[in-house]
Amino acid sequence: MLLTPEVHDLIDRALQEDLGIGDATTSALVPPDLQASATLFAKQPGVLCGVEVAAAVFRRVDPSLLVEQVLRDGDVMERGSVALRAGGSAASLLTAERTAINFMQHLSGVATLTATYVEAVKGTGATLIDTRKTIPGLRSLEKYAVRCGGGHNHRQNLGDGVLIKDNHIAALKLQGVSLGDMVRMAHARASHTIKVEVEVTTLEEAEEALDAGAQLLLLDNMPAELMGRAVELNRGRALLEASGGINLDTVRAAAESGVDLISVGALTHSAPALDISMDVSYLG
Repeated sequence: MLLTPEVHDLIDRALQEDLGIGDATTSALVPPDLQASATLFAKQPGVLCGVEVAAAVFRRVDPSLLVEQVLRDGDVMERGSVALRAGGSAASLLTAERTAINFMQHLSGVATLTATYVEAVKGTGATLIDTRKTIPGLRSLEKYAVRCGGGHNHRQNLGDGVLIKDNHIAALKLQGVSLGDMVRMAHARASHTIKVEVEVTTLEEAEEALDAGAQLLLLDNMPAELMGRAVELNRGRALLEASGGINLDTVRAAAESGVDLISVGALTHSAPALDISMDVSYLG
């Protein structure tokens, strides 16, 4: 289900971006009948993601290419691990190379960073989740990469749930609406299938939101000690999400506070690309 029409459209746009009116270098220098085999391999350890997309890129450039996915998304790679092999027209392989690798490097980077965070909270019971801080157009693939790394997804889009954040609260308080009334208003106006989450910064706000029926609380930039007090105050009434300023140095303490969820925007907006390269062997 990864290669949806949306993803195929994204591949087409990426190829159009890179190719423009054609590959001038390959067209000028590489004989059209030259055959080759190529391997895409990791130059550093990490979690693979995007191999299926990369394979689709090669097939989109030239349906006659023989493409083999050696590893699967979510597999752990060592330095030198081969993820994909392709064979056929050398010109086609060279033309597809950069776009295929771009997808794999970025998505593998997201999966690898996610796996690092998941390992950091192992044994605590907390679930690591992403945010909507994604590269425009790449959200579905980046959230897929988070899952490949062992994480889970928050909202896919604004329609997936009600999340009353600081700017909503500030706007409505100017109109005399209390935090509790905002929660009740959201329950009354939103679909019964949608849960209501509220961003809180103090225990007083947490208590008011809980009393009004909030199903999730986003504990915004709270120190771990205050998160622990929020857990005690909550008494299991809602799911608690730690968010804001969490990094690899602080995520374990947040998890040990007893929260249910930890959201980390860096999984998608700051993941370094995993170093992946293509080696080509030309056939006589």
